[in-house]
Order: sequence, then structure tokens, then C-alpha cells
Amino acid sequence: MDLENQRRVKEFAQQYGPENVVVLLGAAEGEASGLAAETVTNGDPTYAGPLTGVQLGLTVYHVCEPEVKQEFDPDIYDRQVSMMEMVLDVEDITKEMSAIRDEYCKYIH
Repeated sequence: MDLENQRRVKEFAQQYGPENVVVLLGAAEGEASGLAAETVTNGDPTYAGPLTGVQLGLTVYHVCEPEVKQEFDPDIYDRQVSMMEMVLDVEDITKEMSAIRDEYCKYIH
């Protein structure tokens, strides 16, 4: 997650309260999703950004996870995400995201 997005996430958590913020990711692989998820839950593991040492514990999901997918209008999801979903390893992404939520999320919605 780039430094600007880390700054934005931190500001939203401060402005609205971390219990009211859900981060939705769309990275193309499990490892990248996991790194971004760890950043918004446990702090920046690269020690380079605004979330270094900041454990927000935010709720975080990937757009392709089943519990998120069901929240979208099926036609919009089909137009915006389904083509990419066909080439993603959704099982790996879901596994990675679940592990991060189980370990670091303080506010599960």
C-alpha cells in the first residue's frame, strides 16, 4: 500500500473512528492483499509509511471474497470485477485475508 493511501486510511480512521471504517482491497494476488491488509490492521510492515507502528485493527476484505461479493449488485459486479476474478486465485486471496482478519482485526463487521 503506497504512502498516500496509508495517510488516507489513517485520516479516515481518526475522523470516523476505526470501528466505522472498512477497507476494501483489490490486489491481484494473495501476498499483495495480505501485505496491504496487514498494513491497515497491524501497521506498515515495511516501516516506511504513516502506518508504521500504528495498529488500527481495521476490518479489511478483498472485493472477490464471497461475503463481500454478495453485497454488490450482480450486474455491476459482473461488469466491473468478474473478468478479473476469472484470472485471480480467489481461494488464495480469501485464505490470506481470513488469516489477517483472524490475527489483527479488532472490529469485524
